[in-house]
Amino acid sequence: MNHSWEIKRLIIGAGIFAAGMVIDRFFAMPWYVPFGIFIAAYLILGGNIVLRAIKNLAHGQIFDENFLMTVATIGAFALGEYPEAAGVMLFYQIGELFQEAAVRKSKKSITTLMDIRPDFANLVKDGSIEKVAPDTVCKGDVIIVKPGEKIPLDGIVIEGWSMIDTSALTGESVLRKAEISDEVLSGCVNQSGKLTIEVTKIFGESTVSKIINLVENAAGKKAKPENFITTFAHYYTPVVVFLAVLLAVLPPLLFGAAYRDWISRGLIFLVISCPCALVLSIPMGFFAGIGRAAKKGILVKGGNYLEAFNHIDIAVFDKTGTLTKGEFKVAAILPANGFSDDALLELAAHAEAFSNHPIALSVMQEYSNSCMRFGKEINRNCLSDYTELSGYGVSVVMNGSIILAGNQKLMAEKGIAVEEPQVTGTKVFVAADGVFAGCIVISDEIKPDSRRALSALKSRGVRKTVMLTGDIRQIAEAIGGELGIDEVYGGLLPHEKVEKLETLNNQKRAKGKLVFAGDGINDAPVLAMADIGVAMGGLGSDAAIEAADVVLMTDEPSKLAEVIDIARFTKQIVWQNIFFALGIKATFLLLGAMGIASMWEAVFADVGVSLLAVLNAMRLVPRKSV
Repeated sequence: MNHSWEIKRLIIGAGIFAAGMVIDRFFAMPWYVPFGIFIAAYLILGGNIVLRAIKNLAHGQIFDENFLMTVATIGAFALGEYPEAAGVMLFYQIGELFQEAAVRKSKKSITTLMDIRPDFANLVKDGSIEKVAPDTVCKGDVIIVKPGEKIPLDGIVIEGWSMIDTSALTGESVLRKAEISDEVLSGCVNQSGKLTIEVTKIFGESTVSKIINLVENAAGKKAKPENFITTFAHYYTPVVVFLAVLLAVLPPLLFGAAYRDWISRGLIFLVISCPCALVLSIPMGFFAGIGRAAKKGILVKGGNYLEAFNHIDIAVFDKTGTLTKGEFKVAAILPANGFSDDALLELAAHAEAFSNHPIALSVMQEYSNSCMRFGKEINRNCLSDYTELSGYGVSVVMNGSIILAGNQKLMAEKGIAVEEPQVTGTKVFVAADGVFAGCIVISDEIKPDSRRALSALKSRGVRKTVMLTGDIRQIAEAIGGELGIDEVYGGLLPHEKVEKLETLNNQKRAKGKLVFAGDGINDAPVLAMADIGVAMGGLGSDAAIEAADVVLMTDEPSKLAEVIDIARFTKQIVWQNIFFALGIKATFLLLGAMGIASMWEAVFADVGVSLLAVLNAMRLVPRKSV
């Protein structure tokens, strides 16, 4: 819609209407003079509404606000109520203009998010830089991002360093440092130095593309109040049209009342009955709620998921990467049977040399740190017969010796006696040629935000908190106890998490919802099964983000409590609008039927109530202070 033309059309129509009112009120003119002026004002102000009504009729869409307004105003002309007919269209258009302004503002946080879409990429090709569309860049290509430019695609920094602004993705204003080997995400803004980036994902798979798709599709999933209003309007409008016809026809037929009076009442009844306030303001309320969440770095994929946060009964969490940082570090090196610390670490690092598991990487990182002190490094040439033993650990031949590294079950399987240290952490037991060489303890730090998250959820009425993790039971219980989690289940394989979630689903209170928050690829089945699946979007896997209903871009579990607050505020606004609109409509419909309300009051009952409902929904729109 051309907004400036709409304003000009409204001004011209209002001017003609005002001239008609002056002539009609203060000058004695033949009837056709004010009629001509008011019909001109009517066509300028309401011609588009009449045209839409005709088009909708041709497509079988009869009972909408365009039809109701057209019938009511043409009827007013037929009764000689020229000022009322044109006035209805004038004030209806003024209300529509204010409503559109409110809707535009409510969508601003979403359209601001859309600004993260990059316009170009500086592709390095044959030694020169070529500006190309991001969707033409391939995985493995090298791009340059200059200071002030958006990062167009996900990738790894291979040259340079800079401070980057991630606020468009995470909602956080603190700049982050990006240097060689760091992963950077599309949609962030490079603030200082020039970055050379090797692309790891094509544009369609990139973070910015996924976020845009999530937000664009969010409005398509309706919450219960939205479904209620859609169904209500479907039946409500034909009923009130039928009642308006009865109101206009029955009293004159049955009681000999004046047709003109009762037809006028029927037309007023039609104007009042328009369900605009409900049909417009309620979906906008949920859209504004989704926008408010997006401003905080919380992507909600639909109004139905936002509404479900009002009924959270059980909150279930994965451990690693969700409640803990997922950054494993060697906490203790505990040799046995005459092996030294360095010898034990060397054996473990070589055993894990071909693994990408976070625990394996932490062991290799610790060995790499010691290499800097002692001039050692992993020699993969001395390794052979590497084997991953699912659920147990790894086996490798190193210089002719069989090295085992894994959990206690692996040692028991191979008949190797071990000494288990009484310390909290993930334990990697190491053996060489059947001799226990010692244990390396790996720890994962609890996120500072986790305690606040669990406390906030309890304060908002969440009855039970649960941890489901693949980590060993002792570690899970230690972390769960520290955080005050009600129930902790450790050592679970992916299918066992699903089984446990099914059990928890059966424990929900009536109408209660279960939310699961996780980040790993093995969490995808559980995320899909939960009433609300929440993925950690910053560090989370692509599979988890795809399966989830809500994505937390900052990886902060306390954002769950913020979503509950937004959901409750949204619900409050939506039901206020429902009761307010229905109450005012019912009152004015009764007044119109009794002949007390005129066409002017009818306009207020329609446009005025719609505008007030939209302005009430505007309270959800995020402000700078949010």
